[in-house]
Amino acid sequence: MSDNYRSREERRRAMNDNKQTNKPQGNKKKGGIFRKIVAAVFILGIIGLIAGVGTFFALISDAPKVDDSVLKDSFSSKIYANDGKTVLKEVGGEKRTYVQYDEIPQTVKNAFIATEDVRFYKHHGIDFYRIGGAVVANFKEGFGSEGASTITQQVVKNSFLSPEKTVKRKVQEMWLSYQLERKYSKQQILEMYLNKIYFSTGEVYGIAKAAETFYGVTDLNDLTIDQAAMLAGLPKAPSTYNPYKNPENATKRRNTVLNLMAKNGFITQAEADKAKQVDVQANLVEQNEKTSKYDVFIDQVIEEVQEKTDANVSSSGLEIYTTLDVDAQDYVDQLMNNEIVTFPNDKFQAGLVVLNNETGAVEAIGGGRNRVAGGLNFATDIERQPGSTIKPVLDYGPAVEYLKWSTAEPIKDEPHQYSNGTQIRNYSRNYKGWVSAREALGRSLNIPALKAFQAVGADKAQEFGEGLGLELGESSGEKFAEAFSIGGFTKGVTPMELAGAYSAFANEGMFTKPYTVTKVKFSDGTELDLSPKPKRAMQDYTAFMVTDMMKSVVEAPYGTARAVRVPGLDIAGKTGTSNFSAKEKASFNIPEGGVKDVWFSGFTPKYTVSVWTGYEKNSDGYIYSENEKAMAKNIFKQVITHVSQGEEKGSFKQPDSVVKRAVEKVSSKDVKKPSGATPKDSITYEYFVRGTEPTKVSQVFVEKEKEKEEKEEKEEKAKLTASFSEGSNAINVNWSGGDDETEFTVNMTSSDGVSQTLADKGSAGSTSIPSPTPGATYSFILSTNNAGSASASVKVPQTAEEEPEDDSESEPGDEEQNPDEGTRPEDENENDGEETDQPDSEGPQNPDQGQQPDQGETENSSEPPSQPGNNGNNGNGNNGTNGNGQGNNQQPPATPDQQTENE
Repeated sequence: MSDNYRSREERRRAMNDNKQTNKPQGNKKKGGIFRKIVAAVFILGIIGLIAGVGTFFALISDAPKVDDSVLKDSFSSKIYANDGKTVLKEVGGEKRTYVQYDEIPQTVKNAFIATEDVRFYKHHGIDFYRIGGAVVANFKEGFGSEGASTITQQVVKNSFLSPEKTVKRKVQEMWLSYQLERKYSKQQILEMYLNKIYFSTGEVYGIAKAAETFYGVTDLNDLTIDQAAMLAGLPKAPSTYNPYKNPENATKRRNTVLNLMAKNGFITQAEADKAKQVDVQANLVEQNEKTSKYDVFIDQVIEEVQEKTDANVSSSGLEIYTTLDVDAQDYVDQLMNNEIVTFPNDKFQAGLVVLNNETGAVEAIGGGRNRVAGGLNFATDIERQPGSTIKPVLDYGPAVEYLKWSTAEPIKDEPHQYSNGTQIRNYSRNYKGWVSAREALGRSLNIPALKAFQAVGADKAQEFGEGLGLELGESSGEKFAEAFSIGGFTKGVTPMELAGAYSAFANEGMFTKPYTVTKVKFSDGTELDLSPKPKRAMQDYTAFMVTDMMKSVVEAPYGTARAVRVPGLDIAGKTGTSNFSAKEKASFNIPEGGVKDVWFSGFTPKYTVSVWTGYEKNSDGYIYSENEKAMAKNIFKQVITHVSQGEEKGSFKQPDSVVKRAVEKVSSKDVKKPSGATPKDSITYEYFVRGTEPTKVSQVFVEKEKEKEEKEEKEEKAKLTASFSEGSNAINVNWSGGDDETEFTVNMTSSDGVSQTLADKGSAGSTSIPSPTPGATYSFILSTNNAGSASASVKVPQTAEEEPEDDSESEPGDEEQNPDEGTRPEDENENDGEETDQPDSEGPQNPDQGQQPDQGETENSSEPPSQPGNNGNNGNGNNGTNGNGQGNNQQPPATPDQQTENE
């Protein structure tokens, strides 16, 4: 056995030998594993390097060559209408002024380098240091918060590559940037960049053209530091930072550039601070170059392509396919040129957008009147308070969406305030009591709108509005507040934004951000689809029910925009008006009733048209006359009528999620089904989210009927007696019945032409008719306010000498009453009048056009007609007397059509 040793020494040596043998064997095993790991990593690294290099060369294998002609020359782009064939315009480099590097002053170069690529002279086309910083920034602040493209990369991107955001394009961009840096000097690359860059609509490309367009400068050495900084800040967002359109944004951007120049040592902080004091609009040249056909639409197209692709429209040789409908745009242009409607004056402005509801495509734009190239676009650039046009978006839409309100939802119109205690008022300064949500929107009542907003909550209202494309809260730079519920924005919205929001109601709750470009085809054959995808912004029941409520705005009995109705078209919409502050009224001498903005935004199942009217500046004027206040509705009606010609009219489709039910008109906080006793004029039909319709039956009229019956049982019916007394030679008349509140009226007529009122709204009583005419018949009619009516007649006997020989007598009541004589109590009536148009902040329409006014609640009352009689007498046919011997020459009241409606 191996354990048998001959001596202890032998055994000890054997044990030592085993220890020595085991130790080296263990180290050898551990060292082998480590070497294997290192070898594996090395091999994987080699494989990865080979794969990476192979992938890199595969990605750049079809990259375009660096071509001098492409870098310096311009290739025009064609812009097509929505038929894909009609060329609207060919945009090329003819408006570019090329300048050499030595002609560009150092201040201008420094402004762009500080803003776009401060390490421009230190990298070789790719700034890995900046890439690292951008990665960190995007990780902390979200993807896209900071870019890492160098000026070299921007030249490559604008000259050779399509703007697809793919790994392949990015790798090719980096490769070509490196090649560009090898072939050209930094000075040459910066020259290319400054001559290609896009600055503004109106085809303003290149620093020389920009300096001339904005400042009238033809020698770049004449540009000041603040002007150079302003121009350097434009390329990031040409429309947003345009000093003509958005001076506030332009000022902030210019100051940012000045800070960067000071930070990087290009100017001193003192120079930066001094430049900041210059008004950004102080030295701008007046824009006076008139736009050509379709330019207002094309400007929007160029901005959209620039924003979505970074492609240089003027030099990249693009084919751009748009959504413009030539017929619709031609009509809008004619309207803006005063050929279809008559504008009050040359400074009165309008902006409008025509949208296709199903696709979200913009088919026509009314950018303003007397517009100059690159000037303010009143359809896309202005941000004005929307007034009550915002109520469907921020108040009733969210209430239906999140709280499942019905169109009959009861809201009490009463004194109310914001959460901070500030009082809110309706335009009419009065209250309606309980109203339905439909009536509240139709009349444009402010208090119910705020109550709807408060019921939903500001967070939900903001979420709903942002889902429809509006910038609210922090994204707009202002705090979202309760005043937004009635259009009290600080900045406001554009007609384009409002049209997009409204079109979602027409499109069953699907929202598509308005767009003007469907696709772009690049010179290398690449096509880029730019049509945005629709998204669900609200449930279909919300879209339908709010739409139906907005139909009430243009319909009787209380719609504020009945003037926009077009036979055969299903139209929904909302008016809106914003007012001047007390300070503005005082500063610009604006009279009471003068308003700042008037809107109408509406839609059919096919199209949405959003219209704003007003003045560019408060100093230009204010909307005051009835014609001015009606212009937005008039423009809408003209445009919607034209674009709908030849179209299938259709109607808004009720989804399965909505049910229509008969309910009793709102008179309390509960919505209930009508009872058998409910009068027809107290029954209305409203929409409910399926499953929320009312189940309880109203007892209001059942109780009233019961009370009426009980009262009638307690009341004594009116009684009238009349008899002739031979002894006193008189007719004795008595009347009675009713209760303490009964008022009696007794009229008498006779066959010999005598007419007399014996009692007029008096109490129960009696009277005598002395010495009546022998042989005459006297008829008496009793009428009351609450106890019914009665009648009686008496024939006075002939005297003895005159009696006939047969001595016959007529029984009382044998003679028929002449229905043409006397008055019937049923003919008396009283009309308390009916509410007409109730505004939110809207002014009345032009009375010359036969329309109901939108401002002020107007009551039309009709006086009760005079009782039948001769010559307009109060029921009496004799000499115009009223029974008391007094004549009554009162003229009949004017008919409702003759009465004047007042605010």
